[in-house]
Amino acid sequence: MTTRREKLEALDRLLTIMDELREGCPWDRKQTLQSLRHLTIEEVYELGDAILDDDREEIPKELGDLLLHIVFYSKIGSETGEFDIASVAHGICDKLVSRHPHIYGDVKVENEAEVKANWEALKLKEGKKSVLEGVPNSLPALVKSARIQEKVAGVGFDWERPEQVKEKLQEELAELEIEVLAGDKDKIEAELGDVLFSLVNYAKHLGVNPENALERTNKKFIKRFSYLEKKAGEAGKQLHDMSLDEMDVYWNEAKEL
Repeated sequence: MTTRREKLEALDRLLTIMDELREGCPWDRKQTLQSLRHLTIEEVYELGDAILDDDREEIPKELGDLLLHIVFYSKIGSETGEFDIASVAHGICDKLVSRHPHIYGDVKVENEAEVKANWEALKLKEGKKSVLEGVPNSLPALVKSARIQEKVAGVGFDWERPEQVKEKLQEELAELEIEVLAGDKDKIEAELGDVLFSLVNYAKHLGVNPENALERTNKKFIKRFSYLEKKAGEAGKQLHDMSLDEMDVYWNEAKEL
């Protein structure tokens, strides 16, 4: 590992390179906050993939890409005089100090739950009108659901035990089944949403991140299905010409890999 001085030198090097690229590279010079936005989202997802794969070689590379974007946005902000990397860094530092009075003040906490509760209470004192105000509208629905439930749990609005959530989930499943039998697509969608919302809450109470859990299953399914396609091709078969029983043979082989 490097020293604090070496770390600061590395960040200074990145800032210098960013200045040079913004000055001399046509592509970098053309970028705006808006043009970088979708690229940043892509970089965050790539970092997420590397973390889920526990790829320790790829994670620092993806972190570097994300750090570049932070420096890039800050450089653009400095050109208009609105903000720069120093104000960005000081801003988050000030927030962290303010939101951790149990470290930088005289507040006493007993556990993580109290830290979260204090965090949300402090945000409201800072002018937030709702504990849900910090949940971005553009988040994917599953991630948004998890964040909503984490936020409200931080102020005590939550079930006390996983068994209670499981009972609620079973209740929602029963209500979904009623609408499925009735055949009303709009009500089915509404009840299915309730089931998914309850399932996300159940995951939280089990200490599992639902996004990570689902993506883990996605990756597992892709791997197994790719194996099925490969083996079918080696046998000179097309999947649409195979029976489900025939495909199950390769699927079960893939499960053993």
